[in-house]
Amino acid sequence: MAKYMILIYGDAQQWDAMTDEQWKAHDAAHLAFVAEAGARVLGGHQLEPAATATSLRADAIGQLDPTDGPFLETKEALGGYYLLEAADLDEVLSLTALLPEVHAAHSGVEIRPVVDHG
Repeated sequence: MAKYMILIYGDAQQWDAMTDEQWKAHDAAHLAFVAEAGARVLGGHQLEPAATATSLRADAIGQLDPTDGPFLETKEALGGYYLLEAADLDEVLSLTALLPEVHAAHSGVEIRPVVDHG
């Protein structure tokens, strides 16, 4: 079994503008995803808004330089993730199709295999 990270991106302004009903439907879709994936979900969480992020880089002389916000200025921000264990990418694609962000015009999902150093 391989592990896959599902990174959920979207427009924070769109998320902020969602009504209570839209959030209920959104959350229900995530619950359906988790129910279908079952034990294949190894972890996952919604993240606080990108504005709460802190980035850490070294400057030209190696001093660490923490800054407020994410690394990149972009319209889409990382909003959450799931870590799945699955037989193959096809299985992950089938499950990921259940996520509401796949179907919303302002968001999307990135799937990346996790490197196994073991």
